[in-house]
Amino acid sequence: MSNVQSELPVLVAGGGIGGLAAALALVRQGFKVQVFEQAPEIGEIGAGIQLGPNAFHAFDALGVGDKARGRAVYTDYMVMHDALDETQVGKIETGEAFRARFGNPYAVIHRVDVHKSLLEGAVETGQVAFFTNTHINKVEQDEASKTVTAIDQNGKRWLGQALIGADGGKSVVRAQYVNDPPRVTGHVVYRAVVDKADFPEDLRWNAASLWAGPKCHLVHYPLRGGEQYNVVVTFHSRQQETWGVTDGSKEEVESYFQGIAPKARQLIELPKTWKRWATADREPIDTWVFGRATLLGDAAHPTTQYMAQGACMAMEDAVTLGEALRVNDNDWEKALPLYQQSRVTRTARIVLSGREMGRLYHAAGVERLVRNSLWKGRTQERFYDAIEWLYGWNVKNCLNN
Repeated sequence: MSNVQSELPVLVAGGGIGGLAAALALVRQGFKVQVFEQAPEIGEIGAGIQLGPNAFHAFDALGVGDKARGRAVYTDYMVMHDALDETQVGKIETGEAFRARFGNPYAVIHRVDVHKSLLEGAVETGQVAFFTNTHINKVEQDEASKTVTAIDQNGKRWLGQALIGADGGKSVVRAQYVNDPPRVTGHVVYRAVVDKADFPEDLRWNAASLWAGPKCHLVHYPLRGGEQYNVVVTFHSRQQETWGVTDGSKEEVESYFQGIAPKARQLIELPKTWKRWATADREPIDTWVFGRATLLGDAAHPTTQYMAQGACMAMEDAVTLGEALRVNDNDWEKALPLYQQSRVTRTARIVLSGREMGRLYHAAGVERLVRNSLWKGRTQERFYDAIEWLYGWNVKNCLNN
């Protein structure tokens, strides 16, 4: 790498969880980073998310493990109930045995607090420059000088030695190099956060809890030290959906949950305001690297929410990118193919497993009965064996996936 080129920053399109994680990973390899965010400020929206042990391995590798741990709520178990008759379908304990098996806890956290932990870490390095109100519209590459130029909405040109497209599910970088259509699922997700005082006492479990119903499900878990609760409901829409976020209405939610048992149904009466997500994913692709540009996070592998792994995968991507650079002495031409090779299969499995989990959660008729029988009598050790592929990821094995 020439001295001139090595002085250039790495450009990161997108200031969300994936973009900030990428910035941290790159700084740890000695790079200066420029992060471009189209919003007026670097921030995050949304509600709660779940964090598996793999997420904490990633936080630690990025140097912000303590920050994230201090903001998380540690659950005692994950549980699924049938939303029609309230029977327990399956329960995975996430206490000491779980932590011993996977080396880290299971937790729930507000999405804003994940973003805040990464942002604080990035700012503290002093090596990350942030540019808001800046939307990267196009990428150009010069093979002779081995440089990348990002062009923003005002025509301003930003020169770097590589570019990371962490610009989300509707990625402009992906559109330029892949240009594949989204797959709108027809599944609509309503999310809200409810104060503890307004949350039913009989549902104040320290758990990631799911109520599975026909063509719908409901989720709840504590946030911010148990002072708030995350409430998420999902249903199959009766109308043609367009991928995006809008304000929701209580009337619409109520119309989809008529047959649900009272204990679960009380969840939809709680929120005063809802945000409505019409969801989509894309077919997995095996090429993420285009010269000195690559994709990361939702730009690389947008998925449905059913595996609760979107943020976790973005952070894994970032750690793996950093490791691929480390073992190749920061040689982009060697590191990027290794990064791609290490991530394509694993993230495709998340996308495809998400589709299957959606079907499982929303089973009706005889399929529902089969679903409810799947885990009867299963020991905790067998549950742990089944999720080893997911939660067994860490920085030591990230280049071997």
